[in-house]
Amino acid sequence: MNRTMLFLAVSSVLGVAALSVDVQASSHREAPNITRMPTLDATDFYLFNSYEAGREDYVSLIANYIPLQDAYGGPNYFAMDPQAVYSIHIDNDGDAKADISFNFRFSSRLANEGMGVKLPIGPADNQRMVAVPLKNVGAISADDATALNFIENYSLELQSGTASTMLSPDGATTFTKPYDYVGNKTFNSASAYQAYADQYVYNVAIPGCDAKARVFVGQRKDPFVVNLGETFDLVNYVPVEGDSTPGAGDGAGFPGGITQSSANDDLVTKNVTALAIEVPKACLTGSGNGVIGAWTTASLPQARILNPNASLSRPEVNGGALVQVSRLSNPLVNELVIGLADKDKFNSSQPADDGQFADYVTHPSLPALLNILFKDAVNATLGTDITDLAPSNFPRLDLVNAFLTGVEGVNQLATVTPSEMLRLNTAIAAKPMQMQSAFGVAGDDLAGFPNGRRPGDDVVDIALRVVMGALCHDIPVNGTPTNLGYCAPEDAPVGNVPFTDGAPVNASMFNSSFPYLLTPLAGSPN
Repeated sequence: MNRTMLFLAVSSVLGVAALSVDVQASSHREAPNITRMPTLDATDFYLFNSYEAGREDYVSLIANYIPLQDAYGGPNYFAMDPQAVYSIHIDNDGDAKADISFNFRFSSRLANEGMGVKLPIGPADNQRMVAVPLKNVGAISADDATALNFIENYSLELQSGTASTMLSPDGATTFTKPYDYVGNKTFNSASAYQAYADQYVYNVAIPGCDAKARVFVGQRKDPFVVNLGETFDLVNYVPVEGDSTPGAGDGAGFPGGITQSSANDDLVTKNVTALAIEVPKACLTGSGNGVIGAWTTASLPQARILNPNASLSRPEVNGGALVQVSRLSNPLVNELVIGLADKDKFNSSQPADDGQFADYVTHPSLPALLNILFKDAVNATLGTDITDLAPSNFPRLDLVNAFLTGVEGVNQLATVTPSEMLRLNTAIAAKPMQMQSAFGVAGDDLAGFPNGRRPGDDVVDIALRVVMGALCHDIPVNGTPTNLGYCAPEDAPVGNVPFTDGAPVNASMFNSSFPYLLTPLAGSPN
């Protein structure tokens, strides 16, 4: 899904005719082909130095899949695709190729050794044992999950170079994905559901690592925050901060500008499925400079033939080599940077081959489109004489550093291969939750986006500003306003405008311990 489109936002400010554009949030449905495969659709990817107390030597990686889950989406809810391979990849030497991959494969089964729960129906002389239509037939708790009729398991493979190792959970024979939070008659309460789900946070030994990793796969509340509905309604708000500072409530910012409110978050009622793993830093960094790049992918067998006599265990026949159909690292790249004709190609490509997409970053089309459509209206509304709204520094080295190379001295690998990955400097200490800035590096917090990405980083507002040239202006570095040298303020006439969608997010909205994301919303909250 595409996040807020800059040129649509400006059209709303000016009251000019709106465009009909497919604008959606996060990385849900970001390319035409993936819209047909929602179980393979990566929604968000997080990479950060763990800030849970006592876990300073760990890195957390979270890949979210299956977008826009309505909590009440029964009776089948949101199982993963058993034919797919979901992967989290790490590059630690700068060649933009995976040195380490964690591969998740899912399977499912019915209770009673695959026969499912059946009930005796009819009188004694005409009775049948009939399978029930539901995935659970009674209450479920941390102590008793026998009422489950549908169980989902997964395997976890570690690939390192040419070596492959199947990992095993401590104290269990297999990894289990907790059943989705279908409601409070089944689970009693949110706290009871969380106690149930917590059982499926596993400690995992990794070959060559002195300390163990942790793994969790399960439903979580969607952590992404965006003002989606108003954007679809012809961008029915002014996307510039309306207060003197976010949350001030004084109306002293841009006249008529949107102000920060949780009511602007249109994903507040949605869930996702998270694949989360926390790994000791020393097991990821290899012999590099302590910076790692990471991304998530989902792949399917090349051939899928529908079974005309479909069954639960065999709805189709799959075969052939695995084909990558989803790819995600930095937010917004495939949504706002890659051209429509190449979106599916980007999803199937590897970071090492991203040179083929370089023009989209060095010469982005959205700022130019913004200028073509709205320059005259901007000048008329604001009483200015701006000759070009779009940044004029070409190639856009500010975007190259943000998206393709990392920032030197912050999150750039020792060997620089221009490629689209989230990059994290594992040597920069994590900040405790209460000290984090939602604006990351631009908020004088080097532990945040684009040095990795934490759940509380406001990537929508950051991206809106960076695309329009925020990095051409001074940003605080250790408290001192600093120009990064990519471009000059005169190159970006609106680069210092506080663009925002009015949907606030910060670290306090999440948990302070692994897997960090909140308990999912209940399908039946009563």
